[in-house]
Amino acid sequence: MISFHPTEEELAFLEVAKDFAKKKIRKVARTGEVNLKVNEELVEEARELGFLSLELPEEWNGLELPLISQVQIMKALSYGDLGIVQGLPSAGDAAPFYRIMHNYSQLQSVKEKYMDQPDYCSVLIDLCKTSDFATTELVVKRKGNNYELNGMTEPVRLARFAESVVLFAFDQEGQAVILLVQDNKWTVQEGDYRLGLLASGLGRLVFENCVVPANQVIVTGNDAEKIMKKVRTRKFVLEAAKQNGLMEAALDYTTQYTTERKAFGQEIAKFQGVSFKIAKMAMETRIVNHLMFEAALKADEDSQSAYGLALRALHRAHKGVRFVTDAAVQLLGGHGFIQEFPVEKWMRDAQAQVALYGRESNYLLERGTELLTSEGRVSVE
Repeated sequence: MISFHPTEEELAFLEVAKDFAKKKIRKVARTGEVNLKVNEELVEEARELGFLSLELPEEWNGLELPLISQVQIMKALSYGDLGIVQGLPSAGDAAPFYRIMHNYSQLQSVKEKYMDQPDYCSVLIDLCKTSDFATTELVVKRKGNNYELNGMTEPVRLARFAESVVLFAFDQEGQAVILLVQDNKWTVQEGDYRLGLLASGLGRLVFENCVVPANQVIVTGNDAEKIMKKVRTRKFVLEAAKQNGLMEAALDYTTQYTTERKAFGQEIAKFQGVSFKIAKMAMETRIVNHLMFEAALKADEDSQSAYGLALRALHRAHKGVRFVTDAAVQLLGGHGFIQEFPVEKWMRDAQAQVALYGRESNYLLERGTELLTSEGRVSVE
């Protein structure tokens, strides 16, 4: 059992997030899909409330909140709509990297931009991981003290708005490297808009003979791999929190729908098959909630177990969000596929989210490898 005691200030901030999600985010979900971006009024309000800088370090004008606080807020916001939350311009998946590496001199220019330009946006490209999208490989070659990039990345959220890129990769010699790419040395191939997360700026970044100078090489070798692991830990937990918020939204909506709609003279929730599925939806939602909190607490403690727990949380969140949103569509019957009801969008967003961050089996495999190597049972090259 996970136990923690949020402060009165944290509880007040969480209530603000819940109110913002229900009254503001939920109302513009469909508009975001049509316009393929989050409207500026909502972005500005989210920024003023601090929702775009939860993870950024304080000296970058961020809130630098503990992860245990952030997951509660991100879950609450995503209860409004996951697609809108993923489309809010910010440091995005690069935020954990900036938090961990904020003292590095190579990042001074990025720090200044985040302090001066409220709309500045970064993305994180992790070439050391795979997703379910078919991609053209991005080749990273070391040339002296510089690096050259050629090819196309996998799809990434906020790609259409990106002004800087943090790149995790292995070069042609198999050495880990973390690069900072600036000055828009790329073009964007926009994403496939037949699925979900349409407001999230999905796209692939295309590089052609892009030279990353030595002063934008952040770290290499074993140190780079250690940093990547810490960043992924935080990123995985935050994504699990967002997916848990979507699961809870789908569960609540479907529960209310099935208790109000009648068939054969009684509420459909009273039919055994319906009640069983609702119960399973609730169990999946609570399981992810527990795993998310456990991983967040261990990450805040900088525990060695945090990475494995983050893998476990995101694996179960991927599995859960697909099941819960699909079940919601099924339980609404024909209404589940009509845009007047939100569940069809939630199902599409869930599928896009899992494709974007990797199928659950990817995390299960890595979790197994991580457990075996930590126990000293196998040696993995």
